[in-house]
Amino acid sequence: MSPESSTAPAEARAGGLVDGAGHPAVSPMAVTPDTELSAFVPTFRASAPYIQAFRGKTFVVAFGGEVVADDTFPNFIADLNLLASLGIRLVLVHGARPQVEKLLAQRGMESRYHRGIRVTDESQLGSVIGASARARARIEAALSMAPRTAAVTPSHNRVTGGNFVVAKPIGVIDGVDMKYSGEVRRVDAQAINDCLKDGDIVLMSTLGYSTSGDTFNLTVEEVATQTAIALKASKLIFLLDTPGVLDADGTVISTLYTREASAIASKAPQASDVQFFLSAAVRACQKGVVRAHLIGRKSDGAILQELFTRDGIGTMISVDSLDNLRPATIEDVGALLSIIEPLERQGILVARPRALIEREIERFFLAEHDGQVIGCAALYPFPEANKAELACLAVNPDYRREGYGERLMKAVERAAKEHGINTLFVLTTRTAAWFTERGFRQATITDLPEKKQALYNFERASQVYVKQI
Repeated sequence: MSPESSTAPAEARAGGLVDGAGHPAVSPMAVTPDTELSAFVPTFRASAPYIQAFRGKTFVVAFGGEVVADDTFPNFIADLNLLASLGIRLVLVHGARPQVEKLLAQRGMESRYHRGIRVTDESQLGSVIGASARARARIEAALSMAPRTAAVTPSHNRVTGGNFVVAKPIGVIDGVDMKYSGEVRRVDAQAINDCLKDGDIVLMSTLGYSTSGDTFNLTVEEVATQTAIALKASKLIFLLDTPGVLDADGTVISTLYTREASAIASKAPQASDVQFFLSAAVRACQKGVVRAHLIGRKSDGAILQELFTRDGIGTMISVDSLDNLRPATIEDVGALLSIIEPLERQGILVARPRALIEREIERFFLAEHDGQVIGCAALYPFPEANKAELACLAVNPDYRREGYGERLMKAVERAAKEHGINTLFVLTTRTAAWFTERGFRQATITDLPEKKQALYNFERASQVYVKQI
């Protein structure tokens, strides 16, 4: 897994392809043009590993009442039915804010919020319960509807629910009595798992019940997060108004680790989707949920694209599995050499004298585990060609196959973007497949910057791979 250089620059994501019905009415070979088929076949094949990996896993999918009211709702439900047909155990958590707003307006009542949370007094609680029931009824009806394009009789998805959430009042926040707005005290994970084992889709609202028999209005992110934690879910998925978490340029950030995500959430606008859902995603990952995803509700098929394609369409959050990922300093030279020298002796990396490492130490990134350096990578920009080299990517053998190499690669990609560079290249003799799986394509020596071409070692005959970032 180690690209090389004579000067020294060197989790897969997942979203979907099959249609919501899952069963084309006629053979695609009979109606699909060759150009469309040629694009469909490799993409569908590429989704196979995700289908296999997700079978039997529990996903918690949270969405607001806006999704239920949207014109694309039938397509979203078709995608959920498809996930269920692939053996994914689904827990759906729905909100009903626009439905509540509409019902309150019809009754001449005004909504009141504090810190983005509805203040639910006794006079409005009935509207909250009624709106939630209407939203649930529409979701259940949609989940029961047979796909129009099915050529065979579809299996019937059974939807179940219950008093799975024990709630308690939030109380007083900043001097504001939140009344019947509550928070989760406990989730009955055993009861939910029993339903999932029976093949049911579990549908949960934002209503919770106390041991004294009171009903409380909870937030969708609170219910979804606590449920995902209690179930030890593989994924927690939030649908929001934006396409994902956006950077300063308005581009979706594909991958975040909990430490980075926490920093972004703390700076997000008060009561925004990002503040609520990103903070919830961080909590879930820190408490054992494997992955959290924030995807846009307005993009048709977004949940499939996020889950069954390598790069996804939204933002994926995972726990920071390394103690640290940081730039190298001069004090790290010895530890750095201990990582790369074994690979140099095997001929996988070009030998780099200690003096060269010391001069170029600022180009390296290090991965640490429990204070021990276990991986490295380097970035060598060629700004005149708008390209940069990813070099010296190496991980201690004891820590391979745990995602460290990919994290280092992502760190180098981000650093290259900060230099205004949009093309990354590597030279390798042994690890072409690893890079190909991560979006690199084979190129030629002439695709290298001129300065790099002049340094190319023809005796090693390293392969060239490039990636647009």
